[in-house]
Amino acid sequence: MSSRTNRRWLHALLAGMLVAACGSASAGQTDYLPPWNPPPTGGVSFAVPPFDAIADLHGDIVDPQLTVFFAGNQFMVVHDLVEAFKQSHPQYQRIYVETLPPGILAKQIETGSLVMGNLRIALKPDIFTTGKGSVAQLQKQHGWFAETADYARNPLAILVAKGNPKHVQGLKDLGRDDVRVSMPNPQWEGIAKQIEASYRKAGGDALDHAVMDAKVKDGSTYLTRIHHRESPLRVLQGDSDAAPVWSTEAYFQQQVLHRPVETVAIPAEQNVTATYTAARMKDAPHAQAAKDFLAFMTSAPAQAIYRKYGFQPPQP
Repeated sequence: MSSRTNRRWLHALLAGMLVAACGSASAGQTDYLPPWNPPPTGGVSFAVPPFDAIADLHGDIVDPQLTVFFAGNQFMVVHDLVEAFKQSHPQYQRIYVETLPPGILAKQIETGSLVMGNLRIALKPDIFTTGKGSVAQLQKQHGWFAETADYARNPLAILVAKGNPKHVQGLKDLGRDDVRVSMPNPQWEGIAKQIEASYRKAGGDALDHAVMDAKVKDGSTYLTRIHHRESPLRVLQGDSDAAPVWSTEAYFQQQVLHRPVETVAIPAEQNVTATYTAARMKDAPHAQAAKDFLAFMTSAPAQAIYRKYGFQPPQP
């Protein structure tokens, strides 16, 4: 992909961070804004939401002993997971994690760096995680990975505001003219393909076309500029009426953060369940740490953390 295209992607990403942060939030809604993870301890804390708040870069960026690129939908797990890994492997205390869309992370690996505003990050990952199919495709294209391990599964759900004011009963309702949809962007979000498959199961190509073409053109379908974190925020702020998301994102907002949202279940015959895979990079800068973290991802402590946040075990 050309450098011009890369710049457009990164500009869209950065613009999305500002849009998602600012949105239409009023003073009474600022507690909805990310980041939703506890900040690191120590040092002087400087954050001025929504203008200076970094939600998808975690931990120690200077001389890390382990660098992990996580698919963005696992942002809620990162804090607990990293702390548990540090406890079980105390030799690793400086850990850096990114939770950006997997398509952006893959381009970061290809180009060698990520540019965010005035900051350039040129760290190479030791571990890359995303959907099982995406890992297989990247391996076929680039041969990046030395070893892989499946560690979680996740079905889809529909997130709506508390009380379900638009009476969304299922995927077919997302094709209605009066329902504003927040949809992951197919350019860098693997979940978009999964959701479109579910649209076709529920309403054929006509439903997929309605949501992903006609409604995108008229503005009633919004394509995210960051990742899954943007959709719940739009529902909370009243900018979208419904958002197809991984079930864990609806669970996190409703059960962990206790936000005023509800989940509309998608029937099994229309649903898609993703399997998440962690991959150790062949050129991992910290080879032993990468091996230790990959093994940790399938350990009982790590699996318990994923269960805490609503993820299913890697095997049915």
